[in-house]
Amino acid sequence: MVFGDGTPRKALMTALVVGTILTLINHGDLVLAGELPPMWKVLLTYLTPFCVTTWGAVTGKRAQWQLDFSAKTDG
Repeated sequence: MVFGDGTPRKALMTALVVGTILTLINHGDLVLAGELPPMWKVLLTYLTPFCVTTWGAVTGKRAQWQLDFSAKTDG
């Protein structure tokens, strides 16, 4: 479920867009001042939307699988 149906690609694209926006919001002042924010904070800023997107995809697929399975056993 985690690696199928393009989930990693979708999660990566989401992480790039959302992570960049959040990095600019949270650390834009440092970047504009010519400083680098702590890399662990930047990594977490990108990792969080990646994990949230992956989790959402997996739980959605699991819910659909359960619906499909129950429809097969009821019919």
